[in-house]
Amino acid sequence: MKLITPDMKLADAIHSNYLLIPVINRFGIRLGFGESTIAAICNEKNINVDFFLTILNVFSLPDYFPEQKMQTFNVMMIVEYLKKTHQYYREIQLPTIEKRLDLLIEKSPQINQNLQLVKEFFNGYKTELLAHLRKEETVTFPYVEQIYKMYNSDEKESAYNQLAGYSMDIYEEEHDEVDEKLYDLKNILIKYINGDFDQVIISEIIFELFRLEKDIKDHTRIENNILMPLVADMEASLNVRKL
Repeated sequence: MKLITPDMKLADAIHSNYLLIPVINRFGIRLGFGESTIAAICNEKNINVDFFLTILNVFSLPDYFPEQKMQTFNVMMIVEYLKKTHQYYREIQLPTIEKRLDLLIEKSPQINQNLQLVKEFFNGYKTELLAHLRKEETVTFPYVEQIYKMYNSDEKESAYNQLAGYSMDIYEEEHDEVDEKLYDLKNILIKYINGDFDQVIISEIIFELFRLEKDIKDHTRIENNILMPLVADMEASLNVRKL
């Protein structure tokens, strides 16, 4: 897969990696853009083309992660993208998997306790992931916005007291990887679930779990390698108290 560039047609980028479809949706781009290039679409929709290209390439190329370039982007632009990703997990990806699991259980010719256990395992993972997203949206992202506003204010006074109670050090401690349970769920479905059930549906579920796992890994890379260092630098400049 080659590097995606501004003069490339967005349709060609999608043909090279169909998993980009939900990613471009997060930027407000819908299918039906014809022969337009990426640069033209970004210009039409007022999207930062460098940021858009970087995200597309991060999701398309396993070894592509230009940390120095990404650290030049506005931190709130990164936060807005992460919020849209949360929305996709909450409103699209998790419900899709849940519906397929329910259909798998419903179409099983007899009660399969193993499938019931898989559904319970997924529900536990879903609860944990949603709690993680909610914590970021109600605590971390508002904190980042506050840091950003103070950093860009005319008077860069010490934030020692104004921002007491939170820091990116705390965020790093709380920011557990959510990959492990997804891997376990895939492993159970691939290795240990047997019986008379719909192989097509279970294959679809596994495929969706792989998609979610990859998306979350790329999402986490952006948070850990870009958002956290950017905010930590602003904290240092503002003399934020570390707890």
